Amino acid sequence: MLAADWSLYDLLALAAGYLLGSIPFGLILTKLAGHGDLRDIGSGNIGATHVLRTWNKALAALTLLLDLLQGAAAVLIGARSGQDAAILGGLGAFLGHLFPVWLGFRGGKGVATYIGVLLGLYWPSAIAFCVIWLLVALITRYSSLSALVASAAVPCLLFFIGGTRIAVLFLIFTVLLYWRHADNIGRLLRGEEGRIGAKKV
Repeated sequence: MLAADWSLYDLLALAAGYLLGSIPFGLILTKLAGHGDLRDIGSGNIGATHVLRTWNKALAALTLLLDLLQGAAAVLIGARSGQDAAILGGLGAFLGHLFPVWLGFRGGKGVATYIGVLLGLYWPSAIAFCVIWLLVALITRYSSLSALVASAAVPCLLFFIGGTRIAVLFLIFTVLLYWRHADNIGRLLRGEEGRIGAKKV
């Protein structure tokens, strides 16, 4: 799918996906709850995992759900104009979450939005992602490692079933996700990464 082949609907889907993905739900929810600016605490990340480590489970769960839905919604909106628009909508949502214009292009790490886009484009792979994430999390109690392992598996699974275009899309997503988790990878290698349920932020 080359840029020269994109229709107006494809471009609109990409733009709409970006705008949806760039809504910083974690930041908005914590401010509405009276907890101040999430970016000023701990790692400063605006995603659900940081909300969980900083505030409470209910707020983190809502952040996770909304970040997931922004990815799925972008795909479903684009799908009204065809598969190309659906894929571009998902691309826009993921990029919007990672690089929101409203926050100086400094967004979340993209895991929930990754799952949401995957849910919209090929839901069995979204289930596979969640199963892999859960298994790794139960064994290691590392949220970051669980996401890294699951995201590495998804493109392989998609290539295996023949979904080449979607597989390429998620290969790009996985590379970006690994890049956004560079600090986590460093802490994992040093044995300093915080575990799920730990008090340390």
